[in-house]
Amino acid sequence: MTRYTMPAILLHWLMALLIIATFLLGLQMTGMPGISPTKLKYFNWHKWMGVGVLLLATLRLLWRLGHAAPAYPASMPAWQQRAAHSLHHLLYLLFFAVPLAGYFYSLAAGYPIVWFGVIPLPVLMEPDPDLKGLFLEAHKVLAWLMMLVVVAHIGAAIKHRIVDKDGIFERMLPFGKDTH
Repeated sequence: MTRYTMPAILLHWLMALLIIATFLLGLQMTGMPGISPTKLKYFNWHKWMGVGVLLLATLRLLWRLGHAAPAYPASMPAWQQRAAHSLHHLLYLLFFAVPLAGYFYSLAAGYPIVWFGVIPLPVLMEPDPDLKGLFLEAHKVLAWLMMLVVVAHIGAAIKHRIVDKDGIFERMLPFGKDTH
C-alpha cells in the first residue's frame, strides 16, 4: 500500500482545516478589546471547534490504531523517516493536549462548555483562579507549538512534492492514485 485509506485522508484534511481555523479564530478573538457580544460568540465558536478537534483526533487515533500507515519509500533516508515518525507522534499528542488545556482553562475560569449550546460537557473541576492562569498559558504555548509543527509538516510535504518527488505528498491526497 502506498496511500493512506480514505477515512484517514478525510480525517487528516478535516482536522487540518479545523485546527487552522480554530487557531486563527483564537488569534482574532484574543486580539479584540474588551467584552462584546461578538467576542463572546467567537469564544464559544472557538470552544466548539476545539471540542470538534478533540473528537476528530479521537476518531483519527482509533482509526490509525487499526490501520497501518503506508511504508516510506526506500529512497527516504532513515533520519527523515525517524523525524517524520517523531513529528507525527508530536502532532497526535498536541491534537489532544491543546484542546484539553483549553477545556480545563475554561472550567478553571468558571465557564463550563456546552457544545453548540446544546450538549454540556462534564464539569471535571470547580473554578480555580490559581489554575486558570496555568491552563491558559499551557493552552497558548501548546497552540503555538502545534502551529510550528503544522508549518514544519507542511514544509516537509512541499519538499517531498517539489524536491524529492517521491510520492509522499500524493499518498494523502483525496483523489490521488498509487504512484509507486
